[in-house]
Amino acid sequence: MNATGTRRRFLQAAAAAAAHPAAAAPVARPNIVQILIDDLGYADLACYGGQAATPNIDRLAAEGVRFTQAYVASPVCSPSRVGITTGQCPARHFIYSFLDTREKQRSYGMRDFLDPRVPCIARTFQQSGYATAHAGKWHMGGGRDVGDAPLPAEYGFDESLTSFEGLGDRVLPPGRLSEMNEKLGRGKIAHAAQRELTGIYVDRSIDFVRRSVKAAKPFYLHLWPNEVHDAYDPKPEMMKKYERFSSNKYLQQYLATIDDMDRQIGRLIDTVNRMGLAENTLFILLSDNGPTAWPRYYKEKLDPPGSTAGLRGRKWSLYEGGIRVPLIASWKGKTPAGRTDRQSVVSSLDFYPTCCALAGVPAPKVAFDGEDMSQAFLGRPRNRKKDLFWDYGRDPSYQKPGLPRDQSPNLALRRGRWKLLVNDDGSDLQLYDFARSDKEETNVAAANTSVADKLGKELLSWRRSLPVLGTQG
Repeated sequence: MNATGTRRRFLQAAAAAAAHPAAAAPVARPNIVQILIDDLGYADLACYGGQAATPNIDRLAAEGVRFTQAYVASPVCSPSRVGITTGQCPARHFIYSFLDTREKQRSYGMRDFLDPRVPCIARTFQQSGYATAHAGKWHMGGGRDVGDAPLPAEYGFDESLTSFEGLGDRVLPPGRLSEMNEKLGRGKIAHAAQRELTGIYVDRSIDFVRRSVKAAKPFYLHLWPNEVHDAYDPKPEMMKKYERFSSNKYLQQYLATIDDMDRQIGRLIDTVNRMGLAENTLFILLSDNGPTAWPRYYKEKLDPPGSTAGLRGRKWSLYEGGIRVPLIASWKGKTPAGRTDRQSVVSSLDFYPTCCALAGVPAPKVAFDGEDMSQAFLGRPRNRKKDLFWDYGRDPSYQKPGLPRDQSPNLALRRGRWKLLVNDDGSDLQLYDFARSDKEETNVAAANTSVADKLGKELLSWRRSLPVLGTQG
């Protein structure tokens, strides 16, 4: 079935489900499953119009709320994950780009890992009696030549299973980064092909869910698969399914990988349903940033895989295609089935206070950059109170998308209908009016000087307010 047919089928299922609305009141101590997919484009899921078959993720959307204005804290993996973990802009924790070698961190003025002393969402739930687990990509410290990073346990996880971008128990696929990681020790290490990793993470997640239920404990679970990140390693049978895309081998591999990932995620959803947990489990699914845009794709005269639905920018860009992501909140019987929320501007920075509110878990008294969007998660659109700020690309050495038109200024702000971008030296100021278009093609700064001046000053003031790393801690 083509993308149009898949989209029609999703809408029909959503409409049927919506005919039986349920009360939107939270229950005590719900389970929370957060699925964070690496490098998935805004429009790559079938329920967002994508070309890959994703019937299991579509099921979540058909039973929940699908957001069209959802953002992450950064257009690259490590700071994006820090934003989810802390509810704060990652620059506050001195992580501006992906974590690499110690030398690279020094050149960027970054820490080698997220400080484990900061408030972390998993620890908050753990202290409230939840069983907590992380399965999948970590990338908040550990790997390359950084062997002294804290283990996920220090951030509040009872157990974890990660890969070459972390420490502790892990499964390593073939490759140079895995070889570097294995030398660091500090955990049980297994080996598997990259194409098998999501299945292994799901196996561990299912086992964790069963053990948590047996122990009569609610659970907070991260399933953060990383196979959608290139280089792809799809299963042969999935490649055959997408043979019609073979003129672009990367796209064929990409779609095949997404399809198989969806099948694996479906096993976890089925387990939750079979155990009678669906009406007490909130699923949150999103991507960590936009789809990849390596210059090599363009050199080969091939479009990079991953769809932004025409939004400008991709991974490593503060234009919409780099930071706007698919977001589904699905809680059977609590979220209105099949709802599409086009109004609420939601950020992954909101997850910490939002999940605490939905679960009745006391949030720490910290200055969150996110806010409680639980009403939007429960199907009642709302306008956000806090502006969204981004900081990425502090100097020319930061990775940029392959096409110049996708390369953005290094600061951005979203307030209501307005989005403003500017470099931290005040150059290249751009203002876009999303009440007219979110394609970021027409800079309206000259026609709206008072708005541009006000937002520009506020954004640069915010940038100057960020802490500066002194001695590496």
